[in-house]
Amino acid sequence: MEIKMFKKVFPLLIALAIFLTACGPQGTPTLAPAEVEGTAVSSAWTMVAMTQLAIPTATPIPPTETPSPTPLPTFTALASPTLSAPLLPPTATLAPAGQDNCLKPLNIGEAGPQSGVRFENQTGGTVSLSLTLNTNEFGQCGALSYSMSKNEKLVLSLPKGVYFAYAWITYADGSTGNSSGMVNNRVGDNHQFKAVIKKEAIVVP
Repeated sequence: MEIKMFKKVFPLLIALAIFLTACGPQGTPTLAPAEVEGTAVSSAWTMVAMTQLAIPTATPIPPTETPSPTPLPTFTALASPTLSAPLLPPTATLAPAGQDNCLKPLNIGEAGPQSGVRFENQTGGTVSLSLTLNTNEFGQCGALSYSMSKNEKLVLSLPKGVYFAYAWITYADGSTGNSSGMVNNRVGDNHQFKAVIKKEAIVVP
């Protein structure tokens, strides 16, 4: 009896349960695995994008201006002046005879009156004697030369005037020396006088 009653009531209970289920609040729908994976990936990309936006943007450093080298001043070479004639070293000009040009042999015949002078070699060697007459009253000048052996005495007849006397001395051992001095054969002094040639000088006692 009870079984029959249960069989009659059970379908009602089933219908009531279905009715209550349909009218009751709906449950949260369950997502499929593929939908869950897609949602996770989308969320991850969204977080990455927001993180990148949160990072401060690096401001690029402006390039440092490199100073350009200042050009050095240029110098314009001045043109060398053109000479109309080439420069030549000065040359010695010999004055004509009778104008203090005494670098020549003395013309004894035109040099005026003469008188004797005795030269004595006291050097101890042989002597090469040079006598140069300055321009005298007759406008003559020039040089005379003589050789003297050791201890020789040489008498010369010389025109009047002032002479520069120079002796080159050669000794027996081959050494050499020289001496010099002034010899004045005065006008109006007609006696013979001597001039001594020494190692150190030529003197008139």
